[in-house]
Amino acid sequence: MRIEIHGNSINTRALDQALDILRSGGLIIYPTDTVYGIGCDISHKSALERIYQVKGIKKQKPLSFVCADIKDISKYAKISTTNYRYLRRYLPGPYTFILPGTKEAPKTLISKQKTVGIRIPDHPLTMAIVEALGNPIITTSVNMSKKSFASDPQEFLEYYDGKVDLVLDSGPTWAEFSSVVDLTDDEQPVVIREGQGDIGWCTY
Repeated sequence: MRIEIHGNSINTRALDQALDILRSGGLIIYPTDTVYGIGCDISHKSALERIYQVKGIKKQKPLSFVCADIKDISKYAKISTTNYRYLRRYLPGPYTFILPGTKEAPKTLISKQKTVGIRIPDHPLTMAIVEALGNPIITTSVNMSKKSFASDPQEFLEYYDGKVDLVLDSGPTWAEFSSVVDLTDDEQPVVIREGQGDIGWCTY
């Protein structure tokens, strides 16, 4: 199923349909402030399994997830006073932050280093979905096997036909990926991947 949305607007039909699918353990493709993502409700293990299958990646690779706000993040990640300031300053925004995970974080999403990757994208519809759902949603960039990351929803609409339950189409995007910043060392934020967003406050 495909629902066309306009820009960053909150489409009520799109919101309701996305919620129904996520709550039933389905997968959606959705826009963010960077590239499109494939997501599911973090509480549905079977849906998470589907994402690994659809993406063709090993389960050992932890996936990031989108939280509604910093309070929501604190349930799944340990936030020091220093890191709280970073989160307040740069979120919502085009960043994926690596933080120490808590016991509440699903084991599948915790890395060998006991960390998790979290996002709060600056996109009204995506955030409306997460807030209304009441749970974080998994986020992993839409890509098509060995092809480059897709920018046109029409391309991955065809590629993922029958593999996902809903595509929220806000049109082609030429955005870069999010910048991935490791905050596990309070004193030294480290850039893991340079993408969108100011990273002048980090080291490499």
